[in-house]
This record gives sequence, C-alpha cells and structure tokens, in this order.
Amino acid sequence: MLFPLIGCNQAPPQPPLDQAPLYGSAIKGGFTLTSEDSQTVSWDDFDGKYRIVYFGYAYCPDYCPTDVQRFSAGLKKYAEEHPDLASQIQPIFISVDPERDTPEVLTEFTDAFSSDLIGLTGTPEQLEEAAGNFFVQFSRGETTEGGGYLMDHSTVTYLFGPTGDPIATLPTDQGPDAVAAELAKWVR
Repeated sequence: MLFPLIGCNQAPPQPPLDQAPLYGSAIKGGFTLTSEDSQTVSWDDFDGKYRIVYFGYAYCPDYCPTDVQRFSAGLKKYAEEHPDLASQIQPIFISVDPERDTPEVLTEFTDAFSSDLIGLTGTPEQLEEAAGNFFVQFSRGETTEGGGYLMDHSTVTYLFGPTGDPIATLPTDQGPDAVAAELAKWVR
C-alpha cells in the first residue's frame, strides 16, 4: 500500500501574529532622521514593509559589525528560500554617533553588509526621541587621550511588521541561521 507524502519538507506552520513575542508591547518605533544620502526619512516611509531595526555606530569595534553581519546574512539566507517575502523586508541601521557617522561613513558601513541596508542618523535630539520610541539606550563613553571614544548602546535587533507594530527581536547572538528561522516564523 502506498501512502501519499503530505507535508514533507514543509516549514512548520506560522503562529498568529498576536502570539509574537513583542505583540502589544509599548515599543512603538517611530523617527524622523537623515539618510546616508542626506534625505529626511520617517518611520512612515516604510509603511507596508517589514522592518529590521538596529541602533549602533560605524566605529563600533565589536557588537555592531557582528550583529549587522549576522542579521544581514540571516536575511540573505531567508531571501534564498523566500525571495518574494524577503523583498518586503527593509533593514535599517540607526547610528547613535552623529558626530562621526557622516553620510559618507554610513554609506561605507552599510554597503559593507548589504546594498539593501539603509543607514540613518540625526541630531542628538532626534536620536534621543527615536531611541525612546524603541526603548533603546545610548550614551557617549569617556574620551581617550587620543581623542577617541566609544558609544555605549543597547544591542537589540528588532523586527517590525508592515504596519509598524513590533513583532520580535532577532537572535543575532545565535547567528544567521537563527535569524533566518525567526524571519520565516513571522514574515508572511
């Protein structure tokens, strides 16, 4: 007797969005900032797209390049299996170091990871407001004798839905495969 093979190689069913980890949270997103091509960009400009959002800075020696590389690689891996859905995801890097992260620096940083990654920054006041909307903290560290400094900041990679609602954090600490799996769970 032959049994039909139903469901082999199918991904597990996606849970409803109201079961997403950040569903209904107070994280609301939102910003008006300046893009790496010196254009004013607002949160609403991305309506209809899923959004990956990370706050950091280009001169970061550790977390930022590692996390951005991992979520970019995870998105690329996800796109290999789901190109149509991946095209609906906009990755966004928000610099908390406007003093050094000029549009040119942001372009060089984001392009090192993905041509789809958009770099944004703004005035200190704009960044404080944006960080507050995302429940992200940042501050400038001590200036060294050579004039350099580090920025202390939250290292959360958020996934937001097409209406701007928070969905989940992406597990960049677990690598690109885990990021791709989390995207597959929530992007539809």
